[in-house]
Amino acid sequence: MKFLKKIIIPIVILLAIIAVGLFFLKKDKKNETTYTYAEITRGDIENTVDATGTIEPVTTVQVGTQVSGIIDKIYVDFNDRVTKNQLMAVIDTTILSVQVRDAKANLLSSQAQYDQAKYNFERTEQLYKQNLLSELEYIQAKSSYQSAQASLMSSNNNLKRAEQNMRYAFIRSPINGTVIYREVEEGQTVASSFQTPEMFLIAEDLSKMEIHALIDESEIGLIKVGQSVEFEVQAHDKKKFTGVVRQVWLQPEEVQNVVNYTVVVDAENPDGLLLPGMTASLVFIVELKKDVLLAPLAATRLQPTVKMMESMFANMQKRFGNMKDSTGAPGGQARGTNGAGGRTMGGGMMGSGMPGMGAGMGMMNGNGNGNSNFAFLWYFDKDKELQSMPVKTGSNDGKNVEISPLMPGMQIEPGMQIISAITSTEPTFSSQNTRMPGPPRGFRPF
Repeated sequence: MKFLKKIIIPIVILLAIIAVGLFFLKKDKKNETTYTYAEITRGDIENTVDATGTIEPVTTVQVGTQVSGIIDKIYVDFNDRVTKNQLMAVIDTTILSVQVRDAKANLLSSQAQYDQAKYNFERTEQLYKQNLLSELEYIQAKSSYQSAQASLMSSNNNLKRAEQNMRYAFIRSPINGTVIYREVEEGQTVASSFQTPEMFLIAEDLSKMEIHALIDESEIGLIKVGQSVEFEVQAHDKKKFTGVVRQVWLQPEEVQNVVNYTVVVDAENPDGLLLPGMTASLVFIVELKKDVLLAPLAATRLQPTVKMMESMFANMQKRFGNMKDSTGAPGGQARGTNGAGGRTMGGGMMGSGMPGMGAGMGMMNGNGNGNSNFAFLWYFDKDKELQSMPVKTGSNDGKNVEISPLMPGMQIEPGMQIISAITSTEPTFSSQNTRMPGPPRGFRPF
């Protein structure tokens, strides 16, 4: 028991010392503010839309057959180059040649019947004109002649059909191109009873490909004809390909309750690296700006503390306090306020011409509602005093934002250290409930 007391008592004392130390340490750090810094840089900024699509030849032709039969010979294979009217395959012509001969025989028989009917009609017509035959006999002869004439025309058409079917048995290429697919083998039976069977698929020019990409309806408004596109394929993951938007199809396509639109992208393929059917990961370049000043987007959305605002206005008062306005009054004395200013910062203008810092600095930084094109960057000057600098903002990529000087003569250089984040227990400045001195009357940045 005494042994336990010897152990427990020191432990309790140690824990009490640690608790007291943490309490005072926390108390000392209660009002500390920690800053995270970032640099202003110069570079490119671009806004993009990502999508995936399938690579396809620009022009493809399915080659089939209009007659049924057994494949007798095949003269081309996968990847073969073919020219227009080149023989690709032959269907067994045994039955087709018999059909041609039958058609010729029927034509000869119809021709003989026609000649006989024509002779009888001409003789009957002469006798009828001489009133040697009745009108009924004349009409019967004329009808037999016309029937023989129709039968002759039908036999002639049947012969042409049989001869054309014979020509269909010789499968020829309709275009110059490359065979990218072959469906049939020698000895295989093809039937064209209901639809034309596909035998070959020919791509006209594999040096030019197209990509069909699906774009969500929320982003399709950003896609325009002529836009540049960068894309990659898994087969060549270290190479970037380029393309151009050629067409946006108006027909929507619903995929998992999301409306998408098909965008057709033209891509050059001189080296033959892009193959039909490959999946491409595309990046549509909606906006691109090169060699501009960039600041972290978080720095333009900084929410300063009350002490930061007090420090900034104290520095402004020190800087412009000795200036005089047009009436000769000291610049540090605001009109009608005995120098105290006493303005609420939620107004539209601050002092004489400074944009108001309303809506708790979110409005001040131009990002309260996303519509403003200016912001304030916070930094420490060479004298270690807190300052803010108004800048114009432009395009952003979600990480960095384009900036430019808002006032004439303002110098913004790459490498300048600015505050990008604040960690503090101090209350955040809000113009709705904070009254602070307005800037000196001599301060006219615009």
